[in-house]
Amino acid sequence: MIIWNCASNDPFAIHHSLPEVRSMHIKLALFGATAVLLSGCGNAQDKAKDRVEHAAEASAAAAGPAPVALGLSEAQLLDADLVDANNIELGDVQALARDGNGKVDRLLIEIEDSHPDKFVHVPIAGLTTVRRGTDTDVVIKMTKQQLAALPAVDLNAAK
Repeated sequence: MIIWNCASNDPFAIHHSLPEVRSMHIKLALFGATAVLLSGCGNAQDKAKDRVEHAAEASAAAAGPAPVALGLSEAQLLDADLVDANNIELGDVQALARDGNGKVDRLLIEIEDSHPDKFVHVPIAGLTTVRRGTDTDVVIKMTKQQLAALPAVDLNAAK
């Protein structure tokens, strides 16, 4: 219940009943707690993503210019976008994954426009490259829907 205070000097003063004030306080507290929890989730994801990116960049620097997969160096792969046959960007290469023998067999891809960010592993087999000017992109035969259907990679689990 909202009560207009006619005796107040402020013609716009509105006074709320006590139960209404308590209800508003509870709603504000719940809203604030939700925002804090959501920002905490984002921070953990962001920290994990940063950790993966730093490790990938350090590995690329140590590997140097030697080709590791698809005729590209680690640095070139990390700089590549994942595109479909129509040159539509599907994601960004975030890191390289290796098999037990140290050979690159998968790319860690951050799917374009995924909210929250979704990361998937894409096998190297079947991928090709396309060069456009100074950029080299990795081409996949999957659609965006097929890519999004791949199992998500939990960056926090890969410490």
